[in-house]
Amino acid sequence: MGHRGAKAYVAENTMESIQEALRFNVDGIEIDVHECASGELVVFHDFTLDRMTNGTGEIGKHTLKELKALKVNEHYQIPILAEVMNLIDKTCLLNIELKGKHTAAKTCEIIDRYVKEKGWRYTDFIVSSFQHHELEDVYKLNKNIPLAVLTKANVAEAIEFAETIDAKIIHPNFALLTRENVNFAQQQGYKVNTWTVNDEETIARMKSYGVDGIISDYPDRI
Repeated sequence: MGHRGAKAYVAENTMESIQEALRFNVDGIEIDVHECASGELVVFHDFTLDRMTNGTGEIGKHTLKELKALKVNEHYQIPILAEVMNLIDKTCLLNIELKGKHTAAKTCEIIDRYVKEKGWRYTDFIVSSFQHHELEDVYKLNKNIPLAVLTKANVAEAIEFAETIDAKIIHPNFALLTRENVNFAQQQGYKVNTWTVNDEETIARMKSYGVDGIISDYPDRI
């Protein structure tokens, strides 16, 4: 799975980065979403604009019009979720990470619309988050959407929370994983997709552990 598109090659979370990931024939693409001040879901990782754009301040305090006027890494534009989905157009899995607050309801609404009107299936999506309340909101709104619990702390705790929202996937940081805990999670009925695995030695180790998916800035290496 391409992390924020093909982050190592083209500016993360841009249409061009996602296009590059598709060129590598990825099985999936992971992106991040925030709600902006005018209500749209924008595809962007950070809570602030300063690192990646020529703008400044919190992304949630800017309207879509203001955000579209900015440049990501001097060249690219911040996309909205619908633009990314139209580009991918069911060619691979889309992992939407709920990065910002209050993103669950709108994400559910867009997924539902694409399933009902554009031929997508719920299984074409994974909705993931570190924020438990956002995942709980998705679970309350639409139990058909596959959920993944992100963790950089503890595999067992991720599984414990996953049980409460009927999530069948966990997304642990690769540093947490051993052959034993991957096997344990899978025996409990969970898929294990690990992040962000970039060097060839670690990719080989994760493969040897039998993980279900590897999220990487270099999807072509997998």
